[in-house]
Amino acid sequence: MKIIACIKQVPDSEAKVKVADDGQVTWGEAPLVINPFDEYAVEGALQQKEANGGTVVALCIGPESAKEAIKHALAMGADEGVLVSDTALEGLDSAGAARVLAAAINKIGGADMVMFGRQTLDNGSGLTPPQTARALGWPMLGWVGQIKVEGPSGSVQVERVLEEGRQSVKANMPAVLSIVQSIGEPRYPSFMGIRKASKATIPVWSLADLGISAPTTVVSRAEISNPPTRETVCEFITGETPEAIAEALAEKIMAEKVL
Repeated sequence: MKIIACIKQVPDSEAKVKVADDGQVTWGEAPLVINPFDEYAVEGALQQKEANGGTVVALCIGPESAKEAIKHALAMGADEGVLVSDTALEGLDSAGAARVLAAAINKIGGADMVMFGRQTLDNGSGLTPPQTARALGWPMLGWVGQIKVEGPSGSVQVERVLEEGRQSVKANMPAVLSIVQSIGEPRYPSFMGIRKASKATIPVWSLADLGISAPTTVVSRAEISNPPTRETVCEFITGETPEAIAEALAEKIMAEKVL
């Protein structure tokens, strides 16, 4: 069984978002890490590898630095990693990312399952998994918390975690799945896994390697600016007795026309 875990490199969740003078969003000096939701996709892929055998490939679109996100997946237990990097991919939207991922998946040689995290930390749209399924022509199973494969190339039974409860759904493979936290806590990278990942050779594919042209990108964005700075003043109401404090507070509220 071949499973592809699609991951992304994003700023650390502790990053403070700011808007530069040119209107572009900046994450400051925050470190770039694997998208936390994608760790659940890697965990789900590794669980299926352990249950059914096979290989797990970590696939990522991004700059050269995104290799570190792939190495994290390799340290967790993934067998291979592939990075798609091209200057034409700057400002890529979800539909464009889906088209690139679908082409990369086909170049890898297809898969029995492709797994995503339910969303990314930076834009959080959650649209790339279903758009990738559409580009591949495969069934899409979203919000997956449990997975059971029936036969090495047959069907996959999943339990979807919804606000209203749990829903059991079956689809023929190959299929695209978006994984939620109910799949289980992502395993920590092992020492041997970290050593293996540090020595791994990660191929880098361009759009030419995938045989596709530059996909749709975000041409224009809504105007973004930092919220206006507000000056606040804190005043403490004092008095000799609680009654005096209450009376002074009531007078202040009336004077400020709060009531």
